[in-house]
Amino acid sequence: MKEFILENLATVIISLVLLSVVTLIVVSMIRNKKKNKSICAGCPMAGNCSKGKG
Repeated sequence: MKEFILENLATVIISLVLLSVVTLIVVSMIRNKKKNKSICAGCPMAGNCSKGKG
Protein backbone atom coordinates (compact mmCIF):
# COMPACT_ATOMS: atom_id res chain seq x y z
CA MET A 1 0.00 0.00 0.00
CA LYS A 2 2.82 2.38 0.88
CA GLU A 3 4.49 1.70 -2.48
CA PHE A 4 1.26 2.45 -4.34
CA ILE A 5 0.88 5.79 -2.58
CA LEU A 6 4.50 6.75 -3.22
CA GLU A 7 4.27 5.78 -6.90
CA ASN A 8 1.11 7.84 -7.31
CA LEU A 9 1.95 10.70 -4.96
CA ALA A 10 1.37 13.41 -7.57
CA THR A 11 -2.07 12.01 -8.38
CA VAL A 12 -2.97 11.76 -4.70
CA ILE A 13 -1.89 15.36 -4.04
CA ILE A 14 -3.74 16.73 -7.07
CA SER A 15 -6.85 14.77 -6.10
CA LEU A 16 -6.76 16.16 -2.56
CA VAL A 17 -6.34 19.71 -3.86
CA LEU A 18 -9.27 19.30 -6.27
CA LEU A 19 -11.42 17.78 -3.53
CA SER A 20 -10.61 20.75 -1.28
CA VAL A 21 -11.52 23.26 -4.00
CA VAL A 22 -14.82 21.53 -4.75
CA THR A 23 -15.63 21.35 -1.03
CA LEU A 24 -14.95 25.08 -0.61
CA ILE A 25 -17.16 25.89 -3.60
CA VAL A 26 -20.04 23.81 -2.26
CA VAL A 27 -19.72 25.32 1.23
CA SER A 28 -19.69 28.81 -0.29
CA MET A 29 -22.81 28.04 -2.34
CA ILE A 30 -24.63 26.71 0.74
CA ARG A 31 -23.70 29.78 2.78
CA ASN A 32 -24.85 32.11 0.00
CA LYS A 33 -28.14 30.22 -0.28
CA LYS A 34 -28.75 30.58 3.46
CA LYS A 35 -28.07 34.34 3.21
CA ASN A 36 -30.53 34.60 0.29
CA LYS A 37 -27.76 35.60 -2.09
CA SER A 38 -28.00 34.30 -5.60
CA ILE A 39 -26.34 34.68 -8.96
CA CYS A 40 -28.93 37.19 -10.15
CA ALA A 41 -28.86 39.35 -7.01
CA GLY A 42 -27.66 42.36 -9.01
CA CYS A 43 -30.23 41.90 -11.75
CA PRO A 44 -33.04 44.48 -11.88
CA MET A 45 -35.55 41.65 -12.37
CA ALA A 46 -34.17 39.51 -9.52
CA GLY A 47 -37.28 40.04 -7.42
CA ASN A 48 -39.50 38.54 -10.12
CA CYS A 49 -37.45 35.36 -10.64
CA SER A 50 -38.44 33.62 -7.43
CA LYS A 51 -42.01 34.84 -6.99
CA GLY A 52 -44.32 32.02 -6.10
CA LYS A 53 -41.51 29.80 -4.85
CA GLY A 54 -41.19 28.94 -1.17
